[in-house]
Amino acid sequence: MNVTIIGSGNMGRGIGTRAATGGHSVTFVDANPEVAEKAVVDVKNAARNGSKISASSLGDAQLGDVVVLAVWYGTNIEIAKQLGDRLAGKVVVDIANPLNSTYDGLATAPDSSSAEDLAKVVASGAKVVKAFNTTYAGTLLAGQVSGQPLDVFIAGDDADAKAKVAQIVTDGGLRAVDTGPLSRARQIEGMQLLHIVTQATLGTNWGSAIKILG
Repeated sequence: MNVTIIGSGNMGRGIGTRAATGGHSVTFVDANPEVAEKAVVDVKNAARNGSKISASSLGDAQLGDVVVLAVWYGTNIEIAKQLGDRLAGKVVVDIANPLNSTYDGLATAPDSSSAEDLAKVVASGAKVVKAFNTTYAGTLLAGQVSGQPLDVFIAGDDADAKAKVAQIVTDGGLRAVDTGPLSRARQIEGMQLLHIVTQATLGTNWGSAIKILG
């Protein structure tokens, strides 16, 4: 698949590395062109099976089959509005954790989530999928923690859209966990809030992972 990653920071590069490792072509988009170009340099060595890694501006980008919004909550909403009908028919992946200003709670309403808020504003025909919000950037680069492949929790209302995201996940050496409809993003985002606020207690310095074993 062709994957467009909007936001070329640490998370964007981590997701791009997994996608490229799995043989998918990746285009990085960032408000700062130099950041997008640096992401290309960082990820190119991970590319397999002829996958192409490139950079583009938001205005010029030919959006891929899957568009990952690797940006903060709030910015994801604004970018979706800016892209408008260009997102029609695309799988749009929301990775945001909607933390409040004090980073000790969620900014979303109890009956919503970042992913559901995004779904309210994307173009008709776009399919929103929640994924990658529980995986830290460094762990994505490594693909594992303590020898265990990362779990990527996925939520969405469209089975085909979730299958495409799951393919990127599994091709990149990770495990996709389908949690159900998009409303499950509320629990996934809450789970990551707990993961974030316990970093000091755990002393893992953003190197931990949430994993279901059985």
